[in-house]
Amino acid sequence: MGHDAHDGHDHGGDGHGHAHPGHEHAREHADAHPAHAHGAESGRGPAHDLIRGAGRGKVLFLDAPSGLAGDMIIAALVDLGVPARAVEEALEALPLRGYHVHFGTRVRSGIVASSFDVHVEGAQPQRTYGAIRAMLDAAPLPEGVKARAQRTFHRLAVAEAKVHRTAIDDVHFHEVGAVDAVVDVVGSAAALEHLGAELVVSPLPMGRGYTKAAHGTLPLPPPAVVECLVGLPTYDAGIEFELVTPTGAAIVGAQASGSARWPAMSPERVGWGAGTADLADRPNVLRAVLGATTAAGRGLEGAATHSVLEANVDDATGELAAAWIEALLAAGALDAWATPITMKKGRPALTISALAPVERAEAVAHALLRETSSLGVRRVDVTRAERPRRMIQVDTPYGTIPVKVAEGPFGPAQVKPEFDACAAAARAHGVPVREVVRAALAAAATGR
Repeated sequence: MGHDAHDGHDHGGDGHGHAHPGHEHAREHADAHPAHAHGAESGRGPAHDLIRGAGRGKVLFLDAPSGLAGDMIIAALVDLGVPARAVEEALEALPLRGYHVHFGTRVRSGIVASSFDVHVEGAQPQRTYGAIRAMLDAAPLPEGVKARAQRTFHRLAVAEAKVHRTAIDDVHFHEVGAVDAVVDVVGSAAALEHLGAELVVSPLPMGRGYTKAAHGTLPLPPPAVVECLVGLPTYDAGIEFELVTPTGAAIVGAQASGSARWPAMSPERVGWGAGTADLADRPNVLRAVLGATTAAGRGLEGAATHSVLEANVDDATGELAAAWIEALLAAGALDAWATPITMKKGRPALTISALAPVERAEAVAHALLRETSSLGVRRVDVTRAERPRRMIQVDTPYGTIPVKVAEGPFGPAQVKPEFDACAAAARAHGVPVREVVRAALAAAATGR
């Protein structure tokens, strides 16, 4: 994995031209801790910063007419209002050395967009996916950031393993691309987790031609990019250029709930992230839009927003049903379940069901057919009314716990601590989970 830097293809991640010698750096550390260039150079002051969880219950739309890469995603989200420090703190938790990062700006067709560059200083060791997974497991990252980063790297490693017909743990991240990929994946995970919004991405443009990689010359789009984008719509961009990098593809493939040309939303904030190359026929920018879903988007009126997919299976064990539900969730379902039924001739069976955004319905249907023995899948498109929700962080004697608050004109607010975080805190402090839940609820009641 990890493409060598090559002429013309310098969107960002995976070794695609991160280094820009003409840039001034606010602070440079040979030990790798990120340079702080946020503020004066980017033109974003503290008043612009979005608080943690500001995107809960909202949509984050990545509009990518020129494609995307990991560095462009980070730059666009910081330009949107994610504090640069949220990204830097996550990177400082990693045991990486010999690099520094830089936030700046670039002008594309009159648009002043933020930029994010990773500068690698000297040789780096080759890292396998197994080594990177272990590094992330051991790093003192917030659980939400760690889970997002692991999900992205897993999607990237699965894609590379399939292309190269190798074991997933043996997938290599070559040369400086290892650092680029880790920084882009963890940095984007931190930014997305800080916002907490539902991620939707536009259909992605695919360039033509060839690119030089560590394994040789590859056709565009690179094989791993196509694998990472399974389930998301793409189209021919009509130009010879690598518009979507493997890291960028893995991020949206693992984190996006679906795709839309433009989702039903009321825009509230817009951020721009710049690529490194000047493109002849389009500005090389990624637009990030944060907004509230409109009535149609919430399912109160208008077109269907979700799909219910189901299949009857008469040869399932409990273990298989559990594995199928996990696969449906991994494919993009918001929920999945099994219902006992009786079929013809009195045979006991299960209905395997899933609820998915309409943009992910096809991918979930494919997973249902792939994983189960059913020969067909039923689909019913529906609308869904939703309570507005947000996430808050509360301090307890057992650490900081995320708590989901669902409000709106539907009666008293519903307050629920995130169970996985409570369970982890309970294990760390040797107390029952119910005690952590009680403490989190008490803290939420006083601080909400």
